[in-house]
Amino acid sequence: MSRLAALKAALRPASALHQKPPPDPWTTWLFLGGRGAGKTFAGASWIAGLATGPCNLALVGPTFHDVREVMIEGPSGLKSLFPTGERPRWEATRKRLVWKNGAVAQAFSAEDPDSLRGPQFHAAWADEFCAWPKPAETLAMLRFGLRLGQDPRLVVTTTPRPIRALRTLIAEPGTAQTRAPTAANAAHLAPAFLATLQGLYGGTRLAAQELDGLIVEGEGGLFRAQDLARCRGAPPAAFDRVVVAVDPPATATGDACGIVVCGRFDGRGFVLADRTARGLSPAGWARRAVEAAVAWNADALVAEANQGGDMVRAVLAQAAPPCAVKLVKASIGKRARAEPVAALYEQGRVVHCGAFPALEEELMALGSGDLGHSPDRADALVWALSELMLGVGRRPRLSVL
Repeated sequence: MSRLAALKAALRPASALHQKPPPDPWTTWLFLGGRGAGKTFAGASWIAGLATGPCNLALVGPTFHDVREVMIEGPSGLKSLFPTGERPRWEATRKRLVWKNGAVAQAFSAEDPDSLRGPQFHAAWADEFCAWPKPAETLAMLRFGLRLGQDPRLVVTTTPRPIRALRTLIAEPGTAQTRAPTAANAAHLAPAFLATLQGLYGGTRLAAQELDGLIVEGEGGLFRAQDLARCRGAPPAAFDRVVVAVDPPATATGDACGIVVCGRFDGRGFVLADRTARGLSPAGWARRAVEAAVAWNADALVAEANQGGDMVRAVLAQAAPPCAVKLVKASIGKRARAEPVAALYEQGRVVHCGAFPALEEELMALGSGDLGHSPDRADALVWALSELMLGVGRRPRLSVL
């Protein structure tokens, strides 16, 4: 390697923790991040790590221009990861990137899903999935081509948008997620970039989507991005009361079981943990809820009983809860139940003691359209804060069993 090539290799930035693949097992790695969060570098680094010998790879972007200018030629693209003498060669007429060792990465535009019929690959990188014209159709065609080798995998990097194709991808078995706000990559951004954009757009839905990497619904939601952005804070040394709220799934293989821990102190509610889980048996989610109650020294377990109240009571009792179990039943819709809790956020009376992106996405989706799945996390939070902050007399028509 020449001295210049060695210098460039030494200057090549190392992957941050959020830019490295998640631990196995996974078949799809979904990287949801804000603008400049390092998504392109993460996808390019993963592909570069596979191109160590003969293999067939796929690069799919919103357009051919995006594939070449961002994924291949861009400052964080594939070619930037190799010293000058070892960089892969772009063959424009065949729309492919070729390494000297026989590895080949074919470029595809998401504008033409049918172009993915026929070719086959060992792995693929799909960039800015939410900007694809036909995301679900194109992704399906790409997956049909992932049929080479022992373990074909897919990496999807994108700034999220509230589209059904993304929600479907998130819920798929085998999908592992990485979430990163723009601030996670601040060391590689212009010093004034974040400060300027936060000053202009901080607390807006645009900032929540483009900087925080959250799936933000359209207007009409009960919970506003600006309220969620300003509710971060630390927990007090002690609480007046702590509850674990449980929103049980209707079936063992259906929606997730919402489990959220909240505390109250000095007239404010504190969101302490989101232990929501999917795919657990009734005994499994009951045990998880009880473990949360033990960990946070909870005063009560509050569980929705609309779906099988006797079963909910029985499985929680079998898990040996360390506190009282209160079953509540909703007699009005989700939006009406959530309205008083949303008012608490507007008043600045709720504090999030940690990062809860999935929970905040569900909160912003309430009342604004089809979420694509039951808002189990948001439902559990509404039960918890209603119990702590609204009181029986002010709670919106909750029937206690």
